[in-house]
Amino acid sequence: MPRTARDVPPPLELLCLRALWALRDGNVKQVQALVAQSRPLAYTTIMTVLERLVRKGRLRRRKAGRAFVYSPEASRDAMRRAAIRELVEGFFDGSEDELIRFLRESGTEPRAASNHAGAESIDPVLL
Repeated sequence: MPRTARDVPPPLELLCLRALWALRDGNVKQVQALVAQSRPLAYTTIMTVLERLVRKGRLRRRKAGRAFVYSPEASRDAMRRAAIRELVEGFFDGSEDELIRFLRESGTEPRAASNHAGAESIDPVLL
């Protein structure tokens, strides 16, 4: 069965996107410095991931001196919407009402989570 392109990037790409959302734009070294706070990775690894994101159309790249400066094509909110859309399509048969019902019943609805100590919460990677 052929794989289809996902709207939601894999974790390492998302980590680099998060760094660029914080920076607004930056070179490989700047992205590496932010990513290193949670996951120390080689300069060349970050460069490869950023180039992959450019090929996928998720980043813009422009030359600044001898380095490339990268900036996100999509906003963080647009990526969140894509992740939620993928979640709803994959696990709730496209029904947003089913997702809301599930969140209410499982105690993971944002308002309910603050009232229940120790309740499961939504993965912060999506936030």
